[in-house]
This record gives sequence, structure tokens and C-alpha cells, in this order.
Amino acid sequence: MRIVVVGATGNVGTSLIDALAEDDKVTSVLGLARRRPNWSPPKTSWVQADITSDDLVPHFKGADTVVHLAWLFQPTHSPLITWRNNVEGSIRVFQATAEAGVPVLVYASSVGAYSPGPKDRAVDESWPTHSLPTAAYGREKAYVERVLDTFERDQTGIRVVRLRPGFIFKRESASQQRRLFAGPLIPNPLVRDQLIPILPNLPYFHFQALHSSDAGQAYRLALLRPVRGAFNVAADPVIDPQQLAEILKARLVKLPGLALRAGTAAAWRLRLVPASPYLLDLVGALPTMDTTRARTDLGWSPRHSATHAIEEFLEGLREAAGMDTPPLASKAGGLLRSREIATGVGSKP
Repeated sequence: MRIVVVGATGNVGTSLIDALAEDDKVTSVLGLARRRPNWSPPKTSWVQADITSDDLVPHFKGADTVVHLAWLFQPTHSPLITWRNNVEGSIRVFQATAEAGVPVLVYASSVGAYSPGPKDRAVDESWPTHSLPTAAYGREKAYVERVLDTFERDQTGIRVVRLRPGFIFKRESASQQRRLFAGPLIPNPLVRDQLIPILPNLPYFHFQALHSSDAGQAYRLALLRPVRGAFNVAADPVIDPQQLAEILKARLVKLPGLALRAGTAAAWRLRLVPASPYLLDLVGALPTMDTTRARTDLGWSPRHSATHAIEEFLEGLREAAGMDTPPLASKAGGLLRSREIATGVGSKP
């Protein structure tokens, strides 16, 4: 099998390529990325391509599966840039898949595509995917779901699979995720045990997570198994404030949610953090996902708990861990994080 992975150098892409390298059914992998990495995994060759502008059809021809993972989280202050990459770029990937005659398309959707839902019970893949319209990430994920609905209706000869994972962590993604969400002003040692003495106790702040290697295995199974449709993917347990406090050895304190959001909004507007307050709203609105279909139809079972994934990520954060790919490089922010500051902390790519 020849697999094309679009967005192959990021958190999930690198884990998927590791999983494919160990699978005897996979003969070759073509990784597409905007910036060519120095990383040289088995079976994998690289091509530098931008999904918003380059001709993708020649790279897709002869492939058995296209896996579309490419996504921009930043700049949050320039949503037109993320829209062009995430929505218009995804449309170009889907169109090129059909034009190249690829029989299987696997797309990385997200728990963020779901409409607001319950925390006290799990919802399956039939829950509406209209997201929270104020959050660019969710809005874009939901829009691409609608695009994919039409694509799936029109391209009946293509087996389409969409995975909706929770929040994905691994040690090597720590530096990238700090840049994307926390920004340059957060010192790495701050996340060490007991250096965060208190944690806000926000009852609605429940979310699901999984280890990146488990996400990679889910994508591997999705492209190999004769399945279609959507799959929720997350590990147990559901993370709540109590569990976060135990991981950080912090004490929970009551704090009005409006006060926390106001502080986040002020920091974002002042270009102190890159993550927008709307992302906080989105996390608070997400439903809890039922992962039964992934475990039964895909035969997927996570090797790591959600707490282990977060603990490993925090360890990587303290050590400024990364990988030899442009998105995951530990020094991508420049000397003393100067490049992060120069791009306006969420204002420019």
C-alpha cells in the first residue's frame, strides 16, 4: 500500500508515520508538508507542498489512501489566514483526492466540531457537528464536516473516514503546543510539580485526551480496515479539574468562570498569549464522546491513559522537548523566543 499523509510533520502526523513504518501492509509513505523536515523515518519520502496553492494531484496519483491532517491553529488574530488553510485548503485536498482517483480518504476532524453537549453522559458520532460558531477552530472544523458530507455524497466510489479525536499530547509535541497556546511568556519550569499552587475549580471544564501514538494507531486502522464514517477517539478518564490538580499537585480553588475568561480575553487582546478566549469557551461547551464505535469497528484500544498523555506532555514541556521537524522543533521560536514575539503572539503565521 502507498499512503500519502498531508500534514505529516506535526504532532499526529509524526506518530502516524511511526505507526505505518511498523506495518507490513504499508510499502511506502509520502509525507506532504509546507516545510521539508530533516527527519528520515523508514519507508517515507518527503515533498514540500502548500495545500492552499500547489498542485496536489501529481502527488496523490497512485496512492491507496490520502490522510489529511494539515491544520493551522495560529494566527488567532488573523482568522482569514486559518480559514484559507483549514477550509479552502481542505477542499483542495478533497478535490485532488477525487481527481487523482484515490480510493480512500481519511480526514482529521475533532471533538471541536461537535455542537455544545452534555458532560455527564457520552454522545456518539450522531451528535450534531455545528460546533460553537464564535471559536474559529470549531467553526472551521464544523464547516469542513459539511464539505465532507457533500463530498461523500457525490464521490460514492471513495471510502471516506473521519476521526474526531480529543486533545492529543505527547512529549515531543510540548514545545509546539506551548508556542501555539501558551505563548513565549510562560517559562518551562513553571509547570513543575508544586510550582502551580492553585488551580481554578471550573465544573464545566471537562475534556478528553489521548496520547499521540494512540491517535496514530487509530488513523492507521482507519486506512486499513474497510470502515466508513465518523469515529470518536479518546482515552479514559475524562479529565476534570480534580484530576488536573492531582497531576500538578495543586489545590483547587473556587474562581468565577467569568473572571477567568475576562483575564484570558485581556491577555489575548494584549498579545500576551496566542490562545483566544473563544477556545476556552469551546472547551467548556464540548460534549463527552462515546468511543464505543472506535473500539468495536476499528478494533482500536489506547495503550496510554489520558492522564499519562498529559503527564508525558508536561514532562516534555519542562524539558523543552521536540522533534526534528519544523513544527515540532524545540528551538522554532528563536533565541529567547524572539521569533514568537516578533510574529505578534497569535497575530501572524
